Amino acid sequence: MKFAFIIDPIDKLNPVHDSTVALMEAAQELGHEVWITEINQLTIIDSQTWATIQRVHFIPIERVENHWVASNPWYDLGKTMLELLESMDAVFMRQDPPVTIPYLYTTYLLDYINPEKTLVINSPQGLRAANEKMYALQFIKAIPNTIVSQNKQVIREFLESQGAAVLKPLGGKAGEGILFLEPTDKNFNSLIEISTKQGQEPVMVQSYLPAAKEGDKRIIMLNGKPIGAVNRIPTGKEFRGNMAVGGRVAQTEITEREYEICEYLAPKLVADGLYFVGIDVIGGYLTEVNVTSPTGIREIDLLDNVNLGKQVIEWAISVIS
Repeated sequence: MKFAFIIDPIDKLNPVHDSTVALMEAAQELGHEVWITEINQLTIIDSQTWATIQRVHFIPIERVENHWVASNPWYDLGKTMLELLESMDAVFMRQDPPVTIPYLYTTYLLDYINPEKTLVINSPQGLRAANEKMYALQFIKAIPNTIVSQNKQVIREFLESQGAAVLKPLGGKAGEGILFLEPTDKNFNSLIEISTKQGQEPVMVQSYLPAAKEGDKRIIMLNGKPIGAVNRIPTGKEFRGNMAVGGRVAQTEITEREYEICEYLAPKLVADGLYFVGIDVIGGYLTEVNVTSPTGIREIDLLDNVNLGKQVIEWAISVIS
């Protein structure tokens, strides 16, 4: 079978961390062709989606004691060609956030891949519908107290009612721009003005969960079912647990409450074509639903001695076949 991946420039990827590389390696390991392209290489011709693509071959990473090691170089590229994406068995949209205007335009281009011929993961319609912060709001039984606003007074009143809160830009990624707020902070007005761009953009504000000190759990879901998890624990003076800002990863288990959350989300995720998802849970509360390019595979594989990438590819094959 042939698998195409829409990715960031391959030379910018980290083979020992990026889930995208884990998925591509798994497809190769299972004997399938792997092709890559980027969002600026897509084209519509005669109402069909084409892409300038390259075949890629990987030298798989290796486990050395308690960490991954990659070769240098770790991939080899074939020649570039223009190819109809419907000639692929599956297309994985793995461009990293933020979700910019070019990203949204790409989802419109992906609409012109015939789903009866080619599986697109995740669905372009689902990607447009699921802002990674806002999407969680519909699961009211699972989320902490949350508001979305650009109104300074509304945010102030919420903060005072909660005692402490976390502010998140709606288009942020990897912990960028997340702020810890307290009612006594003399910088409150300035922080809100900067975050909301002088009241022009809404932000999400959630009640601070003290359990965040114990970790921010990433749970990987495939077709509505949890397949693995990793705990991301803040280090030093940092309150954020994101790996991108230095969070320490630790082995973990999925609790009964977290299984309930996954079961609660599953029907909506599957209905929206959001097949490969990473949800974030703190202290039994859902905080985010990551759908663009969820990460965590490499860390879970290392800690639990599993191969989640292989599970994802095998699932895709079962759908295609």
